[in-house]
This record gives sequence, structure tokens and C-alpha cells, in this order.
Amino acid sequence: MNHPISRHWPAPAKLNLFLHVNGRRADGYHELQTLFQFIDCCDQLDFQPTESPELVLHSTLSEEVADKDNLIIRAAQALKQATGYHGGAHIWLEKNLPMGGGLGGGSSDAATTLVALNALWQTGLTPAQLGDIGLTLGADVPIFIHGHAAFAEGVGEKLQPADPTEPWYLVITPKVHVCTATVFKDPDLPRNTAKLTFDTLMLNPWRNDCEKLVCRRYPQVANALAWLIEYAPSRMTGTGACVFGEFKEQQQALAALSNLPADMDGFVAKGMNISPLELRLRQL
Repeated sequence: MNHPISRHWPAPAKLNLFLHVNGRRADGYHELQTLFQFIDCCDQLDFQPTESPELVLHSTLSEEVADKDNLIIRAAQALKQATGYHGGAHIWLEKNLPMGGGLGGGSSDAATTLVALNALWQTGLTPAQLGDIGLTLGADVPIFIHGHAAFAEGVGEKLQPADPTEPWYLVITPKVHVCTATVFKDPDLPRNTAKLTFDTLMLNPWRNDCEKLVCRRYPQVANALAWLIEYAPSRMTGTGACVFGEFKEQQQALAALSNLPADMDGFVAKGMNISPLELRLRQL
């Protein structure tokens, strides 16, 4: 029996409004303090539950990423394993977010898969249980499951809901893939920023500890940031490559976008403290 296709499950991008590296742990992971906020630019996924156990991904990505390495398939398999669910699914991915840009696209796709299939398969896991599965797939996956802007500590798994302002952003996507693991292994990465309380961090100027290093290694990122900072307060997100500038009005962001040099790509998006995925889940 074929189930109906459940459409339009968003996998939103995130921005790190600040990112501090507080130290390196014995297991090689880094202690971080960061503030995550979603934006309304999303990958889109459709799901069709099946009685048969196969998981089939329909996406142009499968030419670039083998199924066994694909976070969407791995997320669905992990949910099946955790719950003993016997069915499967056909999954369609429309990829809109750049890969390796620091916007969390792959992690967000995995989170949307866990949240959507948990609902559609009726496997009944709580968000916290889904977050535990998500953490095995990537440090950023729990924030997308959590569904609310958050201050994160540890390796990114300790989350405290936050409500920063929701400005408009101009996001520039340099044509370069920055490998997160390479950035965190780099001996020149600053790793000794003092831990501060959330309230103190909200009052201090925001920065990204990875930004200087990435700008030195990738001139495309440095150029994008140098251009954008002329228009608005601007930073890099995550380990890059994307950089973002904050604008109070959509019109100001669009005006800056219209001046973007021909060799740069970018888009305008709205900051959102409630994730588009959370809003979609509430429609069920």
C-alpha cells in the first residue's frame, strides 16, 4: 500500500550570530559558546512512508554524495534502528543551501528527516530523544531538532532557548568549500576565549573566533566580508565560507544585494527565532 506523499518539510539554514572557541577536549572536539538563529532560506524535503523497509533518496545530490555517507539516509536509518520500525520511505530533496558554507544545510536535512519521519512513522520519540540521535550524526543536528534559536555550549549540544532580534540578513556565499574539520585542526585557530555567561555575551560585541583564520586561508571569504562590512555589521557564520550582514529593513538588505559585485553570489533572508521546521510540525 502506498502512503500519500507528505510535502514541503523545510530544512532551514542557521547563522552563528557569534562563535567562541573555549578550548579543545581530550577527544579532539572543541568547547564552544555560540548563538544560533534560523533564517527563512531552506532546503525542502518530501516524504512518502512505505510498508517495505527500503530507504530511497531522490536527489541530484546522490551523484555527489554516496547514500552511505548521506546524512538524510543515515538519519532515517538511525531512527529505524532506535525504534525498531520496519517500514521505509521515499525521500525527495530539493537542495537550495550551499554545501560547506557554514549554514548547516546537511545537519538541517538530517534533523528534518528525523522530525518528519518520527511524525509520519508515528515512532513517538521526544525532541530530546531525537536530539540524542541527531548528535551522533553531527554537532549541529540537535539545534535544528530543538526548533528555537538557542545559546549553545559544550560541543554545541547544551542548548538554552534565546530570543535575539530578528533582523534581515544579506548572506554572501563565496564559491569555496571550507572544511570544518580542517579549520578546527588548524594550529593557528584561537582556542582560549574565556567562557562568559549568556547575559554577558549578549551585551558584548559579537564575533567569530574562526573568522580571521578562514579569511587568511580563503581570500574569497576575506573579499566578501570586506565588501559587506561597508554596508552593515557583518561576520562569518560557523567555520565559513558564508558571511552575513544585519539590516533593520528588508529594503536596505535588498538595496545592498543589488550592488553585489558580479563575481559574488548572495541572497536576502529573514532571521527567525522559531524554526520553519517547527512551524511545519505544528501543522500536523
